[in-house]
Amino acid sequence: MSTSKPIGFGITGSFCTFHKILPVMKALVEEGHDLIPILSPAASNFDTRFTGASDFALQVRAITGHDILTTITEAEPIGPKGLLDAMIIAPCTGNTLAKLASGITDTAVLMAAKAQLRNGGPVLLFVSTNDGLGLNFKNIGTLMSTKNIYFVPFTQDDPTGKPNSLVSDPALISAALKESLSGHQLQPVLG
Repeated sequence: MSTSKPIGFGITGSFCTFHKILPVMKALVEEGHDLIPILSPAASNFDTRFTGASDFALQVRAITGHDILTTITEAEPIGPKGLLDAMIIAPCTGNTLAKLASGITDTAVLMAAKAQLRNGGPVLLFVSTNDGLGLNFKNIGTLMSTKNIYFVPFTQDDPTGKPNSLVSDPALISAALKESLSGHQLQPVLG
């Protein structure tokens, strides 16, 4: 499957899921999608116990074949120029969920999402947050009822150890993207 325009692929700072996201990006490219990588400041700058920022950026560039957008000014033209068919945010942290639900645009990823919504195109969210059933539950509800916002189906990843934690299923990103491009939410949303 190929689309007429690239797909924005926003990555925010849920570092423990980065190793799950890279193979998904590779699979989407192999399906024929042209991915434009967009990283939040946390994703592009923080060295963590999971990966170094520069190593991760090299892997993202190698998979997508594109330079990474990391600033609001780099992402801003997405709206007026209508550059994307869809925008994926994977992983989408609780912080990003809260800002998106509140209309805050203070990172390149949020600017790209805002630009895509401005154009009436789909924004697909891959939830990865330790407070999805806590303070961020209201933000998920707000976004679920927002036109052109779609979710990769999610579940509790550790109901006993982290009862408020939610994470989307990386194996469902491609199917969720296909549905969002058709204006539909992949079901069931909750696993």
